[in-house]
Amino acid sequence: MNLLLLEPTDICDQHATLTDLRRLKHIHETLKLKVGDSIKIGVRDGLKGSAQVAEITPERVVLSDMVLDTQPPAKIPLTLVLALPRPLVLRRLITDAVTMGVERLVLLNSRAVEKSYWQSQVFDELQQIVVLGLEQAGDTIAPIIELRPRFRPFVEDELPALVEGKTAIVAHPYATQVAPIGLTSPCVLVVGAEGGFIPFEIDLLEKSGCQSVSLGQRILRTETAVPLLIGRLMR
Repeated sequence: MNLLLLEPTDICDQHATLTDLRRLKHIHETLKLKVGDSIKIGVRDGLKGSAQVAEITPERVVLSDMVLDTQPPAKIPLTLVLALPRPLVLRRLITDAVTMGVERLVLLNSRAVEKSYWQSQVFDELQQIVVLGLEQAGDTIAPIIELRPRFRPFVEDELPALVEGKTAIVAHPYATQVAPIGLTSPCVLVVGAEGGFIPFEIDLLEKSGCQSVSLGQRILRTETAVPLLIGRLMR
């Protein structure tokens, strides 16, 4: 945790009161703070700054002398369209996407996606996963996250407008074009689940405005390819 993220409801009369187990445990066991110590804070969808510990007990922590004077880091101009991966991988990729500053995340169905993935407990934990990513990055503003459980309607009806005026690429290990480096314009990046997109899906994505690109001859796992591609495109 590189920043303690506060909800507006935590704050009253220039004090913040924390009673939830996760944040209390981190303050007590990891940061080992005591009264008078300073801590980096940020308010959800707002500014960053610092505060002092005014009271600390096993049941609650009260922060005072809050100074909020710093803007959160800017988002990178990238929309990640991700075919829904296995739940364990999804947790990591959402955290990575939030930490890296992705502006928008669309979770998409495809032929390789197991139907059971859409009933995963991850969706019940989505808010907590996003918060962990924001605290890691020192950010306060979450990306837009959208679920699209129907592939063809999204690709045919929504994707053309989404990619208009942007660089739009789909990661495809058998593409002859290599992924670009260091884009300066907004980008839409489409990545498949384990096993990738089937030829019909690639064809439909290309017809909707995406260019197929690869990272070379090696076949990478989704959890490896996504951060590698984002770092390559937005360096």
